[in-house]
Amino acid sequence: MTVAVVRFGGSNCDRDALAALDHLGVDADIVWHEDGLPSDTDGVVVPGGFSYGDYLRAGAMAARSPVMEEVRAAADDGVPVLGVCNGAQIGSESGLTPGAFTTNRSARFQCEHVHLRVENADTPFTRAFDEGEVLSLPIAHGEGRFEITDDALADLESEDRVLFRYCDAAGAVTEAANPNGSKGNVAGVLGERDHVAVLMPHPERATLPDIAAPNGAGTDGAGVLAAFQ
Repeated sequence: MTVAVVRFGGSNCDRDALAALDHLGVDADIVWHEDGLPSDTDGVVVPGGFSYGDYLRAGAMAARSPVMEEVRAAADDGVPVLGVCNGAQIGSESGLTPGAFTTNRSARFQCEHVHLRVENADTPFTRAFDEGEVLSLPIAHGEGRFEITDDALADLESEDRVLFRYCDAAGAVTEAANPNGSKGNVAGVLGERDHVAVLMPHPERATLPDIAAPNGAGTDGAGVLAAFQ
């Protein structure tokens, strides 16, 4: 599989994503957004960072780059697409996934490890896990609060399109375990098909054993990126 890691001006997690994919034995390359997707692309990662300085809204300007039309077309053809952090914001702004990501409840940038509960284990991004399994991944964002209408969230839940929820170490989905005020503790969602997903936590930062967190977070991110193997 050849995975395109799409770089925008202001991206800063593209090399992290590339290193994580390389560690997993995935053939991947960083692609400058103006160059478009290579013809042999069969996987896309839209990485984290601060594309275009987060002007207007986080991800809003990058979402209107022509490459995102190519990403949408690739997704329509069945190519797996993952947006991480700023990539999640870009994905939601471009309509790949529902909802929006806005300012954290704390109104500040937050960088910490969080626990996630797997809500749907029947996707390329979660097939390495069991439903209800608790993962530990890092977050690093100022605009990670997932917002959506109550009715739309109910639709997502009924369609099994909530991928991860913030939880405590025991898997309980609580207000205290919600780091940013996301509605329904949602940390990641699926597009209309299960090979398109966005999430705010960073799997690429929990993939390489030599940078595993001292709190034992380990390499749970490898299971998410296994979608591209």
